[in-house]
Amino acid sequence: MLSPQTITPIAKAIKERRSIKNGYLDRPVPRELVVNLLEDAVWAPNHGLREPWRFIFVGEEDIDRFADQMADTFKLEMRENRRTYFRQPKAYLIVIMKADPRQKQWDENYGAVSSMIQNFQLLAWEKRLGVVWKTNPHIYDPKVYDILGVSGGEKIVGFLQLGFFDQDAIPKRKAPTPAKELMTDFGDISSIE
Repeated sequence: MLSPQTITPIAKAIKERRSIKNGYLDRPVPRELVVNLLEDAVWAPNHGLREPWRFIFVGEEDIDRFADQMADTFKLEMRENRRTYFRQPKAYLIVIMKADPRQKQWDENYGAVSSMIQNFQLLAWEKRLGVVWKTNPHIYDPKVYDILGVSGGEKIVGFLQLGFFDQDAIPKRKAPTPAKELMTDFGDISSIE
């Protein structure tokens, strides 16, 4: 049995991983690398093995066209700012979920997709590929759905911005609240009569 002070490789990766939002190196993100990372990431737990995900990859050769089309979904006065914003990452992985109309299945699917994204982020971190999971308002815009070919039975879960990084791009993070401070034992909950 491991002592509480033992840091396993998995625990180390979980604690060290950060969202890399900018400062990407001028280096393309190979589609093959993203596919290889996804091949492991999709082993995430998913109820009924429904595999409720699909992906759209936007690589270096498509970034300008993608940025232009995304920017055109914004108000005229915001377009140039958004065009610059969408051109910053070196690639995107857009994660799409099957949006089951039944609440329980929808929740299970969203949990599975979130687990898969966490797997992807950890695997990418190991390769020094920075990832930030963006859920900005445009992921709800019907115009964006049309541009990306997302059907009515699907939901965009997020745009994963991708880019290789160096040590200087890693942001600091404050320690989270200790789990023991957030846990209550059932026996300590007073019953309501």
